[in-house]
Amino acid sequence: MNQYPRSNHPSAERIAEAAALRYQQLTAFNSQKLMLRLKQGVWAYFLLLLLEGALRRWVLPQLATPLLIVRDPVALWLIIVCLQRKILIPAYSLTLMTIIGVLGFVFALTLGHGNPFVALYGARILLIHFPMMFVIRSIFTRKDVVQMGKATVMIAIPMLVLIALQFYSPQTAWVNKGVGDSETGAGFSGAMGFFRPPATFSFTNGTTLFFGFAAPFIFYFWLGAEKINRWILIAATGALMMSIPLSISRALLFQIIITLVFCLYAGSSNPKLAGRMFGAVIGLVLLVAVLSQTSVVGPAIDAFTARFESANENEGGLEGVLLDRYLGGMASALSSSSNMPLWGFGIGMGTNVGAVLMTGGISFQITEGEWGRAVGELGPVLGLGLVFIRIGLAISLAFDSFRKLRTGDVLPWLMLSNGLMLVAQGGWSQPTSLGFATLVGGLMMASLRDDEEEEEEVSEEYAMQIR
Repeated sequence: MNQYPRSNHPSAERIAEAAALRYQQLTAFNSQKLMLRLKQGVWAYFLLLLLEGALRRWVLPQLATPLLIVRDPVALWLIIVCLQRKILIPAYSLTLMTIIGVLGFVFALTLGHGNPFVALYGARILLIHFPMMFVIRSIFTRKDVVQMGKATVMIAIPMLVLIALQFYSPQTAWVNKGVGDSETGAGFSGAMGFFRPPATFSFTNGTTLFFGFAAPFIFYFWLGAEKINRWILIAATGALMMSIPLSISRALLFQIIITLVFCLYAGSSNPKLAGRMFGAVIGLVLLVAVLSQTSVVGPAIDAFTARFESANENEGGLEGVLLDRYLGGMASALSSSSNMPLWGFGIGMGTNVGAVLMTGGISFQITEGEWGRAVGELGPVLGLGLVFIRIGLAISLAFDSFRKLRTGDVLPWLMLSNGLMLVAQGGWSQPTSLGFATLVGGLMMASLRDDEEEEEEVSEEYAMQIR
């Protein structure tokens, strides 16, 4: 006979309920671990973007060629896991771009240049890095975007120190070492005997892209919406201002001006931010005045001014720079489409890697312009389709960011100042430019999310799927 009271025995229903509760707890724990790993994957993509050039120039120069696609395995793993777990948030632009990438690869092999390696290199832009934007949107919350912004602000300080060393060092110095242990140096022609510094990147455009990426976050933190160490923010702001002459980059100057205009508009549309904005602008003017008198920035300003004047004369002045570099491209793409094969010369042919694989040297086999390259590689049907998808995505992000701005959230709006042209017209054939366009596009979309509640929804949805 049972010596214990019957009531002390757990019933079958209670056992089942306890088991179900334990299962739910384990499921939630596993889903949180998965999301953490995926977020770490996005951070790895970010860090590899910043360090790709350093690896190719200083650490592993003998592996400079394969390291050109060092971010691709990380992005591919993230895409596969998100698809398997059904975490990836669907989008029409993602589906259409995937179709274009697959068709472009097939047509390149059958009707185009016929080189499978060139076709693979070109197709990865649309089949790996473009989907990576939507992976970031699906994984990151607004809080994650802010955390990456804080990291970027801190990285801007040592990055400035590095470009200052590169600016004042000869091209034979270790800090200016070229890709693959090249003795010619990684700098690019500037002015007055100074070269444009590449920072930790393979080419000098990385300096422009990084500080252009940092600018929206620096302005955002000055508005006081998020907490950050004030001395770090002051140092990063000084680094941003000093990077303009030290980079000898007009593109960086224009990008920071655009971000400042976006910031001023955000402040004017929100009375709460107007006072902070006024104080920040006054402080910025004083900071520039002080920095211009230092021995580090003074010679750089002279070189930058000389470069600005000579380049403007060669490119038709400010109008030519803005229209050709930022707003141009569509007319030339449309005009050239009538002379292209219906399905193009083959995806990947317009990239530098494609040129090396096919001709043995770097050259623009189609055109230097991004939209013209797309039309030349894919033909007028797929090429113009790609262009319109990029424009449509950029416009959609602009409208969503503006709606957020009207609710008092300035982060998506400020990020739009940097990402609008990168998404719509950035040079995706160049790895660094492609990486920043992918990162900024994904972070813009993630910044539009409602933060933790979105993350909880993803976790709950994932838990429901694996039960």
